[in-house]
Amino acid sequence: MGDAGLNSLAGDKSPGLQSLAGDKFPVLIMGGSGFSYQVNKDPESLDVVGILRKAFDLGLRAIDTSPYYEPSEQLMGHALTRPEIASKYKRSDYILMTKVGRISVDKFDYSPEWIEKSVARSLARFQTTYIDVVFCHDVEFVTPEEAISAVGTLFKLRDAGHLKYVGISGYDIPALAQVAQGALKRYGRPVDIVQNWAQLTLQNTKLEQEGLQLFKDAGVSCICNSSPLGSGLLRNGGVPLGALGDWHPAPPELRAVSQDVATWVESRGESLSALAVRFALSRARRASHDGLHVSTILGVGAMSDLEENISTAKTILRPETGSAVEDFETLDNFRYLNEAREAQDLPLYAQVQKMMGSWLDFAFSSA
Repeated sequence: MGDAGLNSLAGDKSPGLQSLAGDKFPVLIMGGSGFSYQVNKDPESLDVVGILRKAFDLGLRAIDTSPYYEPSEQLMGHALTRPEIASKYKRSDYILMTKVGRISVDKFDYSPEWIEKSVARSLARFQTTYIDVVFCHDVEFVTPEEAISAVGTLFKLRDAGHLKYVGISGYDIPALAQVAQGALKRYGRPVDIVQNWAQLTLQNTKLEQEGLQLFKDAGVSCICNSSPLGSGLLRNGGVPLGALGDWHPAPPELRAVSQDVATWVESRGESLSALAVRFALSRARRASHDGLHVSTILGVGAMSDLEENISTAKTILRPETGSAVEDFETLDNFRYLNEAREAQDLPLYAQVQKMMGSWLDFAFSSA
């Protein structure tokens, strides 16, 4: 696309512009931050082509990323055009989600000019004529007015066919709700989707306690819970350290408690990361009713991450009762909660949350 930007795509339209149907939206989405300098010291060395091809083959065909997760967009965009993937999967076979507005740790630009430029750049990187979902990235770092205006810019780009759905993302639930309500009031239509991170986890369930109803009141029908491990907090070995150093906002005391919890869970023959994924997926399925759908975004930074995530998801999810044998082969058929497995996990969930003590539902600051 080069410098021609969005004007060169004026005649292209994304297929099927319509309201977001939660029952059709994926239960599980692959997060692209694992291909970034934030969490990986050498993301260019990763087998991104192999990881994406394997994910698609296993039924995980939705990707979430951001230009802020440098160089995730470039790596995945290149991978998706390789014959190993492009020869088997056409563009409509998978969902692309990206973001606009956050440029670096302390630099944001929510102006219409930058948003249009950012979307055009993402389209070029992915070599596509449309993005399925574009989020305003981390809305709590700009004023509500800036964020609401940015939503309006994305609505215009959606109407022009450059994207299918408009979203907002961030950690701060009240800030997200304020922008969602403001957008509904100003434009007479809701944002399609909200992404909130690290607040539907074993350590923090504020998304479930407070956020879901606030977003539903603003007309939002689809929620993405990203970072069910608390951005790497809820695992053995501590938070990830990438080329950019230690960016994680969890205080040392919470990190220490989380490591104690991980050690205890391991003594019970489990891993904290797998338990945390099962918890997040089970709560998301429980919350998905009455017109609200909750998806879970799981980060992947290696083939082993992908395989572990899908294997874990298949233990807490199941296909529809009475499904054919082939429905058990790919993840996209696993949309229902395995209540028997959930019942086995409930005592572990309870003990982990008890061990969290005063750190349960502690909200660390945005990063």
